[in-house]
Amino acid sequence: MKRIALVTGANKGLGFETARQLGAKGITVLMASRNKERGITAVEKLKAEGLDVELVQLESTNDQDIQVLIQLIESRYGKLDILVNNAGIMHQDEPLGTNTSESISAESLKLTFDVNFFSIVNLTQALLPLLKKSDAGRIINLSSILGSNTVQSDSSSPYYTVKPFAYDASKAALNSFTVHLAAALEGTKVKVNSAHPGWVK
Repeated sequence: MKRIALVTGANKGLGFETARQLGAKGITVLMASRNKERGITAVEKLKAEGLDVELVQLESTNDQDIQVLIQLIESRYGKLDILVNNAGIMHQDEPLGTNTSESISAESLKLTFDVNFFSIVNLTQALLPLLKKSDAGRIINLSSILGSNTVQSDSSSPYYTVKPFAYDASKAALNSFTVHLAAALEGTKVKVNSAHPGWVK
């Protein structure tokens, strides 16, 4: 039986390339996109390459969208083998080269955490029953080295001056979720990891 993957934020950038590389391995990829039109364009590009991909419209902070997605996967595939939590934001109030801990608004902080942390926890928990039906379930959370408190505390680190607080804190929280969930699923067929992809366009 073919393996099934879900990649969030798959209409561009890292998500798009992840979907492409998974598809090239013969995996059926559900490409989740918040924007339907952009999602259609992305899916058409990969289908033109002969890959088995399908668009699923998903606003990751919308519980109704998540329930529709679960029903689709259950009815069509009966399981999920790979979940790539790629979707994320850096709010426009957070220039990379500045420390925003004194100035970031509560609104921006909440928005960043909603997308980069709370929605990922919510989506992952909702999809766990389907992932547990896989004979080798995998959860990959796209994180960042900027979420490392060790790196942020090391004045010799090249990232020491890169301190967009809301983004960094949300990724630190995501790293904590990754570690805790991996421990909770120890002994099961589901493995959990986070990835720091490095600086990409």
